[in-house]
Amino acid sequence: MQQTKTCPRCGGEIVVYRNPVPTVDVVVHAPGAGEGGVVLVERRNPPHGWALPGGFVDYGETCERAAVREAREETGLEVELTGLLGVYSDPARDPRQHTLSVTYTGRAHDLAALRAGDDAARAEIFPLDALPPLVFDHAAILADFRARLRAGASV
Repeated sequence: MQQTKTCPRCGGEIVVYRNPVPTVDVVVHAPGAGEGGVVLVERRNPPHGWALPGGFVDYGETCERAAVREAREETGLEVELTGLLGVYSDPARDPRQHTLSVTYTGRAHDLAALRAGDDAARAEIFPLDALPPLVFDHAAILADFRARLRAGASV
């Protein structure tokens, strides 16, 4: 969808596109009993609740770099991305605006370094079979992750 606006500098007409905002999420797997667990953060800002570590992609930044940065900022973990889980783009996935998330799987170099930071009030590892209520579409993302684990795919 496009709109035209007047340039505040030159008075000429400029085209402005209304597009989804790119974001990233990371499913940081913590292997263990059964299917193991995943790192989640309790959001400090609305919408409140538990979520995968992630956030907005900065201008000039790759999605991969944004994913590693957001995981570090929110959890204190140095994360190695292990694959692409999927792209989630339902216009209703984020109540604030239309976003699309490039979602990766990853592993932490040292889970003992887990701590809340940046936009996170808390950061914890939850077993995949005992997840708290999740915000956004993160329950669907984790259902896809569990399906991949059960199918024996690498994560």
